[in-house]
Amino acid sequence: MKTLVIGASPKAERYSNKAVKLLISHGHNVIALGNRAGQIDNTPIVTQLGTTTDIDTITMYIGAIHQAQYFNLIKSIQPRRIILNPGTENPELEKFATQENIEIMHACTLVLLSTNQY
Repeated sequence: MKTLVIGASPKAERYSNKAVKLLISHGHNVIALGNRAGQIDNTPIVTQLGTTTDIDTITMYIGAIHQAQYFNLIKSIQPRRIILNPGTENPELEKFATQENIEIMHACTLVLLSTNQY
């Protein structure tokens, strides 16, 4: 199973970048999805996601204003859960996810990984 990081950035100071690196260091398979193509170490940042059905978790690193464009993608993936990292909270996304039977977590991916709760 894979984790999809939405909002991935090649900039090392960004939390999405740190999350990709930490997920990989903890042995998780990661797909990094961002606005611009790039790299996070050996992980490519893609701007479009092909057909995939083996994504367990989506971890969100974009604000609410930009999330609606991903609703169709989320629906097609049907992940088990979506982690809303600090600053990404969105009642509209939460309602959508609940209707799709997708668990919503208000958490920090970095903290979850660091405390073995991921």
